[in-house]
Amino acid sequence: MKPEITYLVCVTLLTALMWVPYVLDRMAVRGLPDTVGFAALVLAANAVGVSNSATVIACAVYFWARAAHFLAYTFALPWVRTLAFVVGFVAQIVLAWQILAH
Repeated sequence: MKPEITYLVCVTLLTALMWVPYVLDRMAVRGLPDTVGFAALVLAANAVGVSNSATVIACAVYFWARAAHFLAYTFALPWVRTLAFVVGFVAQIVLAWQILAH
C-alpha cells in the first residue's frame, strides 16, 4: 500500500475516534445520565409506551438539530451552532413533556 493511502486511512481513523476522550471526560465529570440525556428520554418513552406524532417529530428534530450543530462547528458558524443547540434542547423538552404527561 502506498504511504499516502496509509496516512489517509490513519487520519480518517483518528478523526473518527477524536470524540471518544470528550465523551469519556463528560461521563466522568457530569455522569452518564447527563452525557446521554436525550437517549435516556427516548428509552424512557419506549419503556412507558409513549409514541405519538410529537415524540416522533421531537426525535427527528433532535437528529437534524445535532447534524446542523456538527456542521456549524465544522464551518465555524457560531449563530447557527447556538440555534441548532437550542432547537435540540427544545426537542428534549417536548419529549420529556410527552413522557410526563402520559
